[in-house]
Amino acid sequence: MNKKFMMGCGIFAAIVVVVLISMFSYGVKSYNSMVKLDENVKEKWSQVENVYQRRFDLIPNLVNTVKGYASHEKETFTAVTEARAKAGGTFNISDQVLNDPAMFQKFQQAQSTLGGAMQRLMVVMEKYPELKANQNFLSLQDQLEGTENRIAVERKRFNETARNYNAYIKQFPRVMLANMLGFNEKQYFKSTTGADVAPKVEF
Repeated sequence: MNKKFMMGCGIFAAIVVVVLISMFSYGVKSYNSMVKLDENVKEKWSQVENVYQRRFDLIPNLVNTVKGYASHEKETFTAVTEARAKAGGTFNISDQVLNDPAMFQKFQQAQSTLGGAMQRLMVVMEKYPELKANQNFLSLQDQLEGTENRIAVERKRFNETARNYNAYIKQFPRVMLANMLGFNEKQYFKSTTGADVAPKVEF
């Protein structure tokens, strides 16, 4: 009787050990995967910031060039300058913005406002054909067009990476582990009217 009892206890203990080892291995594997996916999201986020920063840096040169031909378009230049200033403040936000819907919305709204102001500047540019002959302007035009295309590409890549991460951490039973370890859902860039296509820079 004691021998059978001891054998039963031994089998039970072995099963418990196997289960615990399996759970530990699953937890370690899941944690490592979440870390990797989280780092991928952060890397894509940095690419989004890079292309927005490039547009941000191009704007002063573009505005100054256009001012030389349309100095009286003060309202448009003011709108662009103010939108640029607001968007510039969002570049100092850490990647924690990815876990904060309000901060992420602030970043996206600032960039959308700047994009709208840039569209107004484009309309002004169309009024001045002689601007097309300015080599500095033509160079800036090419750079801006390339940057706008890159923004659309990098936003799409970011959304795809964030979607993979979110899907992974929401799957059961990983969702419990993710919640315990602080892996939060990432925000997506949401389309505004016409945001699914990069703005055309045509003059």
